[in-house]
Amino acid sequence: MESPQEKPDVFTVHYVLKNKIGELVDTSEGGEPLHFLYGSPDVIEGIQKAVKERNVGDCLEVTVPPSMAYGEHRDDLVRKVPRSMFEGVEKLQVGMKFQTNTGENAQIVQVMGFDGNLVRIDANHPLAGFTLYFDLEIIGRREATDDEIAQGRPLFE
Repeated sequence: MESPQEKPDVFTVHYVLKNKIGELVDTSEGGEPLHFLYGSPDVIEGIQKAVKERNVGDCLEVTVPPSMAYGEHRDDLVRKVPRSMFEGVEKLQVGMKFQTNTGENAQIVQVMGFDGNLVRIDANHPLAGFTLYFDLEIIGRREATDDEIAQGRPLFE
């Protein structure tokens, strides 16, 4: 007799993310913890693998290489486009982010600089190419419901 397929777990994790010199990049401390369905593409592979065999109360230090996070920085995602593509934006500045509406997948691009009438934009994730250093605390773990599995994310009432 075959055993029923095991359901994925929903994890609730507090995190602190630092860069390689120990500076704080992001944290859930003082805010909402990260809730995710194991196997969901919404959370980087490095975090999911780190918590897979762990339990509530476990605290982990995890180093996540780019290949298990946001990928390597891709030069082909940095390009120059005509300033006219930003028509209606009064004061275009370095660091501004925009969502593109071309193609099937919308992308977030960031303005990186200017070259005359051209705007240099970067569609890489801001953390692409970086090794990430996490402190994780697992504060919740339970079996996912059928609805959560169907929707691919945790559901809360």
